[in-house]
Amino acid sequence: MIDASENVLGAPLEPCSLAPMTGFFRNGCCDTSPADRGSHTVCAVMTAEFLAFSKMRGNDLSTPRPEFGFPGLKPGDRWCLCAARWTEALEAGAAPRVRLVSTHRRALEHCAMEDLRAHAADLS
Repeated sequence: MIDASENVLGAPLEPCSLAPMTGFFRNGCCDTSPADRGSHTVCAVMTAEFLAFSKMRGNDLSTPRPEFGFPGLKPGDRWCLCAARWTEALEAGAAPRVRLVSTHRRALEHCAMEDLRAHAADLS
């Protein structure tokens, strides 16, 4: 069962990406549930710096894995990241920008709202 689809701004959760298809449920949204142990709730805009950081930490997001239907990510792609990984990247100075309207409210269990706002890609 998917948790209520509400973003960190208190509004309905908007899709993160349909191409590439993202999300724990591969529905394009950063929806979550108790089955999502990694809390794939942060809609992040990929950067070369973050992709290199993630690969260095053992999660290669840039290499295609066709056997899993994964095209590999490139800078500019949006992807539902594990909230703890985003915070780890923040602490290392490699956090990608975040789309708040597409970031699930459960991300706030691992990320501070002020940090998400400071990295917002969708606020002027």
